[in-house]
Amino acid sequence: MKKTLLLCFTVLLLTTMTSLISCKENAENTQNQSEPVETTIKVADVPEYFLLHPEVEKAYGYSHAVKIGNSIKISGAVSMDDQGNPTAVGDLKQQMKNCYADLEKILNHYGCTFNDVVLENIFTTNMPAFLEVAAYRAEIYKNHFPTGSWIGVKELAIPEFLIEIEMEVHKTE
Repeated sequence: MKKTLLLCFTVLLLTTMTSLISCKENAENTQNQSEPVETTIKVADVPEYFLLHPEVEKAYGYSHAVKIGNSIKISGAVSMDDQGNPTAVGDLKQQMKNCYADLEKILNHYGCTFNDVVLENIFTTNMPAFLEVAAYRAEIYKNHFPTGSWIGVKELAIPEFLIEIEMEVHKTE
């Protein structure tokens, strides 16, 4: 019985030692081969709002532009001063130039140019007059034209407005 007990104890001891040695070797191999683990956490994009004419935009309840990620949506620009009064009344070409001047200010705010514009929709109350001055856009878009539509409408927000231009921009970062 003593021999059997001694034999069992020896087998148990050898088995335990073998297991311990094996665990130690596995741990050492894992430590030597392991590389730092990179974890990327995507944070939701927070909208960034821009007010070009703050008092007017607050009074009418809109933001002139909002940036989410690489996309920028720009509300329709019209020819008006900081108080919301129409400018260049009766002169569609000058109103268009005024719209593009305001749009350029918004693009500059976000570090963009007209080259970054991917969509441009133009609303006008006088399509024949717009078609006569539409070539001015080639001075704005020197490399390529964005997609978009030209839409004839009965009226815009204020009767003196002849044109309104809205845009979407993709900013490369």
